[in-house]
Amino acid sequence: MSQLFSPLAIREVTLRNRLWVSPMCMYSASDGIVNDWHHVHLAQFASGGAGLVVAEATAVVPEGRISPDDAGIWSDAHTDAWRPIVRSIRDRGSVAGIQLAHAGRKASTHSPFADAQGSVPLAEGGWTTEAPSAVAYEGFAEPEAMSVERIAEVVDAFRIAARRSVDAGFEVLEIHAAHGYLLHEFLSPLTNQRDDEYGGSLENRARFTIEVVRAVRAEVGEDLPVFVRFSATDSAPGGLEVDDVAQVAAWARDAGADLFDISTSGLVAHQRIEVGPGYQVPFAARIREITGALTGSVGIITSGAQAEEILASGQADVIFAAREWLRDPHFALRAAGELGEDPPSIWPPQYIRGYRAPSPALTRA
Repeated sequence: MSQLFSPLAIREVTLRNRLWVSPMCMYSASDGIVNDWHHVHLAQFASGGAGLVVAEATAVVPEGRISPDDAGIWSDAHTDAWRPIVRSIRDRGSVAGIQLAHAGRKASTHSPFADAQGSVPLAEGGWTTEAPSAVAYEGFAEPEAMSVERIAEVVDAFRIAARRSVDAGFEVLEIHAAHGYLLHEFLSPLTNQRDDEYGGSLENRARFTIEVVRAVRAEVGEDLPVFVRFSATDSAPGGLEVDDVAQVAAWARDAGADLFDISTSGLVAHQRIEVGPGYQVPFAARIREITGALTGSVGIITSGAQAEEILASGQADVIFAAREWLRDPHFALRAAGELGEDPPSIWPPQYIRGYRAPSPALTRA
């Protein structure tokens, strides 16, 4: 058996393989409530053989949405909307995960489908954003600096969202501390200019994230996995570097996190990134080396052979992919064939007759 298609047990949850679906925003919710689009979108990846399907960045408070069209989980109505989607993912053999998020200073923006760009005006349904410091993302509205009391409220919002997620049936919870959103903003010296216990040293800047990890772990108990997604570098002078993030990951592991989903960048508009196949893998490898923790890698991973090489070489423990799943919702079925796995082991019974190519004798010219 390939490493990619070997099962992985984390706490009391066993995932059938290590080729997973990254959270991807659909900008298609109404008042944060997901719908049939999200149901079909996410369930298809389970039919396609994914070991874990992570639902998109889901706001723990209304003002934590990236755009007015993003998903949330701050009320009973949101929990109820997620429940049938989770059931469909589980019925198809995958584990359902959710990414809990707050977009910070990058909230209240127009969706990619809108004609406008930047922040949504208050008069058009936008809202005042919040951040560690009153420093705007380039081209966006200036946020309000959060008080210590407000930080405590948001920590509690993550806790409550974690409870709602478990009630909806999710078995993996990922805390979003990457891509320039709120927790990442606190972590980076480029966006955190505070002089209180949440600013200054790396330990202080990490305090908010660690408090969220502890709160989520305490709420969900000891059986379910808790992940954290980090940007391993800000890709900008004076920003976070991979060894800084490895230290934060070590603290998060002590606070109850089980796996680190490693991406990069997203904090500032002047970032400089060299993009290519597997370009973020070395960052996952470094954090795995320093912390000894389970890590997942992302970044233009498009074939079973490439994914298997990353795992076999010890650079990561699991593979997250995003765009490749959009191009091919049956990515795992294809990857299994590439690696010589027995396809029926992950193919849905309804699809078995399609896993073999037609015989040349039966193919018409």
